[in-house]
Order: sequence, then C-alpha cells, then structure tokens
Amino acid sequence: MAQVLQFVPPECAFDSEVAAVLLAAYDKAILGLHDKGQPSLVREIIAKRIIEIGAGGERDPDKLCEAALARLGIISA
Repeated sequence: MAQVLQFVPPECAFDSEVAAVLLAAYDKAILGLHDKGQPSLVREIIAKRIIEIGAGGERDPDKLCEAALARLGIISA
C-alpha cells in the first residue's frame, strides 16, 4: 500500500530501502487492525506516525508498526 508515502512531508526524504520498510510497517499495522471498520483518518494517523518514527531513525518494520499502534492506544507498548 503506497498510501503511506503520500504523507511524507516535503522536508523528509527516504531512499527506496527505507520506503520499503515504511510500507511494510504500514501494511502490517493495517492488517493488525483486523478490518474493524476504522475510518480513513485512523489509517492516515498510523501512516504519519510510522513516517515520524522512521524519520527518527527506526528501520525495523515490526518496531515501527508496534510503536505507531501503541501511540494510538490500539495496542499496549
């Protein structure tokens, strides 16, 4: 799902490897929602959180996913 990349701010630049990590984390996070009917705003916030955490240097898709969901209170950290 390339949807996550549309939320990368102009001042942030990620190479193709990091973009792939962000996409993997986003896909895992969305699957973790178990299609509970969350509005698109929730998916947007998850994408922005993953980008924010990724911009801080995290490159593990599992950690990115868990941290983004935890920040939203969807899972406990």
